[in-house]
Amino acid sequence: MDGILTGTPHPEQGFRSRLWILRLGKRYGDDRLEAARTRAVAFQTFSYRSVESILHRGLDRQPLPPPAPATTTLRQHEYVRGAAYYK
Repeated sequence: MDGILTGTPHPEQGFRSRLWILRLGKRYGDDRLEAARTRAVAFQTFSYRSVESILHRGLDRQPLPPPAPATTTLRQHEYVRGAAYYK
């Protein structure tokens, strides 16, 4: 829910989206809504339309894919000085 507020130019615009998302709990149930919100956060989709689509298609009932391993390797070339340079 915080992603909606920070993703809009004016926080007031995000309040209506939050209210509509909370209303989805009446239609689909609170447990499914929570699962859909967890899935939306995992995929960085912070909109009413995304959460509603997750619920409508039943994606909230499917397991989340495992997170991709973080790969932060530095390419080695002549411009990389390394830690020894700064000692």
